[in-house]
Amino acid sequence: MASLPPPLDDRHPRVLLVEDDVEIGRLVSGYLAGHGFAVEAAASGGELRRALETRAPDLVLLDLGLPDEDGLGLLQYLRQRWQGPVLVVSGRGEAVERVVGLELGADDYVTKPFDLRELLARIRSALRRSNGPAPPAPTRLRFAGLELDPGARRLGSEDGEEIPLTSGEFELLWALAGRPNQVLSRDALMNHLHGREAGPYDRAIDVAIARLRRKIERNPSAPALIRSVRGVGYLFAAEVRRS
Repeated sequence: MASLPPPLDDRHPRVLLVEDDVEIGRLVSGYLAGHGFAVEAAASGGELRRALETRAPDLVLLDLGLPDEDGLGLLQYLRQRWQGPVLVVSGRGEAVERVVGLELGADDYVTKPFDLRELLARIRSALRRSNGPAPPAPTRLRFAGLELDPGARRLGSEDGEEIPLTSGEFELLWALAGRPNQVLSRDALMNHLHGREAGPYDRAIDVAIARLRRKIERNPSAPALIRSVRGVGYLFAAEVRRS
């Protein structure tokens, strides 16, 4: 499938807001514009697809309850062709839906009604992870026949095959592989990824770990690289070579 064109080098980060509620769309667009964002609105799945064909955004705010297409299907469509940050914004607050959205590759999930200041903070956090400077030397981490390159924000195998990672998956793997054989708590990982601690029923980190395991583990159901430490968090159990 053809890849999307890259975002243009504008002063203002470009947000594609996919929302069919006109009043909410105006409210969010006006608020973000007032904080330095260029916002393009799409009210349906068809408009989202046309917008993506024209120009790739820096971030997508995706409502799940669209009139012509299920938002989870659109999230799958996005992840097949674009690895930038996606924040799901939805009135569907059930835990199952949040987990499904995260499993399909959403970087974060905001439930309506939401506080605009919190939404802005989450957008800025996602963009920092996606566009922030590469970590300091060493340049690359090598483990288990894989190479993690922070400069190119790329994970590849020894035979040169690229393993696609979303921005959130890359940051999670960098945090784990950068501290091998150390137990990292869920709160520490949540702070690294989203700038906040995990709530008592927040499964965002567990879902992200499961997605990452499916991409890098030989047997995701019996993981050898990312191990669970019951009641605490996760440990990256691999020899990591730094170049």
